[in-house]
Amino acid sequence: MSELVFAHQPEASRYTLHRGEDLVSVLDYRDDGSTVALTRAYTAPPFRGSGYAGELVDRAVADLESRGDRTVAPVCWYVADWFTAHPERAGILRGDTANSATS
Repeated sequence: MSELVFAHQPEASRYTLHRGEDLVSVLDYRDDGSTVALTRAYTAPPFRGSGYAGELVDRAVADLESRGDRTVAPVCWYVADWFTAHPERAGILRGDTANSATS
C-alpha cells in the first residue's frame, strides 16, 4: 500500500489526501479569518470504507490546531459526526457548535 500524502491547498480552500497518485479524499472549507467552516468531506467511490475521510479530517483538524488562530464550524455532517466521536478535539470548535457536535 502506498503512503498517504496530506496536503493543504489554500488556493482551492481544501485539504486533500492522496495514496500514491490517487486522490482518495477531499475536505472543502470556507475561512472567514476567524472560523474555518468544514463544508464537505468526500472520498472517491473506489476508496470508500477505508477510513480515508476520518484520517483527512484528523489531519486537517491537527493542522488548524497547530496554527492556533482559527476555530472550526463542522458544517458537513461527516465532520460533525467525527467531532462527536472525538470529544477530546472539541476545544477547537466555535462556541455555538461545541455543544451540538459533542452531545
